[in-house]
Amino acid sequence: MRASRRSLQHGVTLIELLVGLSLGLMTVAVALGALLVSRGVSGTVSDSSQMQQQAAHALRVIGLQLRQAGSIRLNLAYAIPAAAASTPQTFNAADPVAFDTGFSRATGTLGSAANFPLSVGYQNYTEQVSAGATAQSLLFDCQGRQPSATVIQSNFRLVKADGAATGDLRCTSADGTEQTVIGNVADFQVRYQLQGTGAGGAATVRLVDAATAAAAWPSVVAVEVCFELVGEAPLDTASASFVNCSGNSVAMGQRVHMVFRNTFQLRTQGVAR
Repeated sequence: MRASRRSLQHGVTLIELLVGLSLGLMTVAVALGALLVSRGVSGTVSDSSQMQQQAAHALRVIGLQLRQAGSIRLNLAYAIPAAAASTPQTFNAADPVAFDTGFSRATGTLGSAANFPLSVGYQNYTEQVSAGATAQSLLFDCQGRQPSATVIQSNFRLVKADGAATGDLRCTSADGTEQTVIGNVADFQVRYQLQGTGAGGAATVRLVDAATAAAAWPSVVAVEVCFELVGEAPLDTASASFVNCSGNSVAMGQRVHMVFRNTFQLRTQGVAR
């Protein structure tokens, strides 16, 4: 009777138990490792996607202002006597087609100061957009506002707290109202393509800083904008590097860094100043 009871007893030895626990812990460790890698990749993809969206928004806001830089209202006051609507009119290239003089393109188009690396301006004016409608302006600054009836002014700068590695790229209107465009910006630089004349009268274009361009704003044909964005998710990228806005290769550290650069051609180039 006792022998039959012993034959019904089952169990594992201590060694078998330790082996089972080891295999279980190894399985859990592999699963946790895969989860951490997946979260790291997901965080990197999310950061990259968010930074690309922020960069696209900032470049669109800045580009809308730069493409209008220096634009002024066309004065279509031809020196042609009024005639009946049925009388054909002949266009003469010598007829006076001029621009309004209320906005100084030489001094109001582009600017730079210690507080604002980039300042963009153009004339604000009203026009009749449809028959019978009241004349209105369709021009807006970087905040979508019209604080001045005569000029559209947008000033861009990078604002960082004391000791902070990143800050906000902000836009200030003509009345001093400031608004954040994007955040997590580590660097914001602006350079200018300055047109000149080389040997033999050939046209030349130089890439200069604001201090050099300040003496020749009317000769600036394009503006290069560069800013560096930093991700929020921690990442083991100590061995990686990137090229910043100054053209230097620097260590990436524990965050993803992305540099965005674009050159905007000024549409008003070639118009008499």
